[in-house]
Amino acid sequence: MYVAVKGGERAIEQSWDLLAKARRGNPDVPALTVTQIREQMRLAVSRVMSEGALYDETLAALAIKQAAGDLVEAIFLLRAYRTTLPRLGTTTPIDTAAMRLSRRISATFKDVPGGQVLGATYDYTQRLLDFALLAEGETSDAPLPGDMTNVSTSAHSRVATEAPAATGNASDIPDVPPIAATTRITDIMKRDGLLEALSTDSSDPEPHDLVHSPLFTPASRTARLQNLARGDEGFLLALGYSTQRGYGNDHPFAGEIRLGHVSLEIEPEELGFAIDIGEIAVTECQMVTQFGGNQETPPQFTQGYGLAFGHNERKAMAMSLVDRALRTKELGDEANSPAQQQEFVLYHSDNVEASGFVQHLKLPHYVDFQAELELVRRLRAEHAAKYGTPTDGSRADEGNANDTGTEGTRTEGSITAPAVQNTQEAA
Repeated sequence: MYVAVKGGERAIEQSWDLLAKARRGNPDVPALTVTQIREQMRLAVSRVMSEGALYDETLAALAIKQAAGDLVEAIFLLRAYRTTLPRLGTTTPIDTAAMRLSRRISATFKDVPGGQVLGATYDYTQRLLDFALLAEGETSDAPLPGDMTNVSTSAHSRVATEAPAATGNASDIPDVPPIAATTRITDIMKRDGLLEALSTDSSDPEPHDLVHSPLFTPASRTARLQNLARGDEGFLLALGYSTQRGYGNDHPFAGEIRLGHVSLEIEPEELGFAIDIGEIAVTECQMVTQFGGNQETPPQFTQGYGLAFGHNERKAMAMSLVDRALRTKELGDEANSPAQQQEFVLYHSDNVEASGFVQHLKLPHYVDFQAELELVRRLRAEHAAKYGTPTDGSRADEGNANDTGTEGTRTEGSITAPAVQNTQEAA
């Protein structure tokens, strides 16, 4: 139960002013621009886009700036803006097999068609602070391996680049062209009958749309994947970790992790054929897990799937782990662990909803608390009448307490200040 809070408007407006000043920081320091955030904090931008369910790098960077780096608040801002946008159309399913790759690894086979492409990753760094980054004004125009900034964005094309002219500077790093479309590891395993076949045909139902249809459990896999795609990375990471520690009886392998650009196509009714409208960067992860089989299905590997906007490997991996855990009942096993419970996972994965519900506790609950306060006082009085315990906050053994006890200021074992009778006296 809530009551209207009267007054305080000027205090709220002043709080807004203080928030703007706190976000700006020291005015002698140059302001952080949206472009700088978009170009130099790309992993944060990717997370905000993915969990905010809106692919727009500039708006995601703006949300990060407005939220002063609080990514959950930035996700909230972007999700709120998304609700104001009309739906102009629906794209055809993206073809990640034709992804213009900038990173591609597999933990299942060493030698894979197309090779292992490390790309830009922190996986092989030593996690030591680089104090050289403290140097102000230090810039470098040399692109990193796998950097797609100066590469043509035309989809489904391999860009040929000429070797840079010799400059005598050994530190120059040449542009790296995108890798041509390569066969998926999972496709090779399916060919040999080692991986479950998840084929699509005309009989498949339309994917669930969480924007227009509420979530109910048990949910279809399309609804679960949509929910997980915008779920909180930390929550999914913890659940995925739990499945590896025994709460799920899974031992997954990273079949393949891909990072790159995929083209988007729409099929206008007046044209009758698909047209390319651009491309987006995505991270895809396919986890494979051993399945002992049953009377209908022989032993094989099953898979979990994860897809996220931008460079978002940890989120995609956690998503694929949880996706596989949520398929436990479908595969004929018992769902006993938290990560295998649809209702627990799907109804608690959204950080916008979770943040709002937790932080609403900061709002006035005066009436609720007064009701609780009166209830506790009545219960204390009943307890005193039944067991003879005092109701004024004192204890039966206070006579043995030291004069300078730890619970308030005491004089000869008694509390000097009377108990507060109501909130007005407290005020």
